[in-house]
Amino acid sequence: MKKLFLLLMILSAVNFAQEKNKLVIDEKSGKPMLIGLCDRIAFADSNFSWWFNSEYDNYTPDSVTVMKLSKQINEVNITIVMGTWCSDSRREVPRFFKIMDLLNYDQNNLTLICVDRNKTAPAGEVEKLDIKLVPTLIFYKNDLEIGRIMETPKETLEKDLALIVVK
Repeated sequence: MKKLFLLLMILSAVNFAQEKNKLVIDEKSGKPMLIGLCDRIAFADSNFSWWFNSEYDNYTPDSVTVMKLSKQINEVNITIVMGTWCSDSRREVPRFFKIMDLLNYDQNNLTLICVDRNKTAPAGEVEKLDIKLVPTLIFYKNDLEIGRIMETPKETLEKDLALIVVK
């Protein structure tokens, strides 16, 4: 019985792991896109690394603002909803990851969900999030939403983030 339970646990873990970073073909462009729950590893794929790495490398966050975030950012959980087909997502998400890297943010507190052009994901991950534009970055403290950045920041990602996080 223990062996059967262990086997079921392993198979469940493998099945769950396969659901992350799912690639599908975008019907409009004919190119691969990510869909559903993802992690940063997905951006290492050559279909996405060309734009992710370029934006990440070329962005220089405001160091003074980033320092203001350093004390309180780890009290916040973050959900990012993006489309790999979306130019705003391709610009803002790599920049956001650069800021998070500078802050040594614990990526285990970040959920990344990729959506199709209808802003849906296969397992309904975004149905309750009221997503109108992508990317949408949602910030939570103690399981309550404390703010969001939608499509483009009003000023810069780090300054908009500071207005949400630094109280």
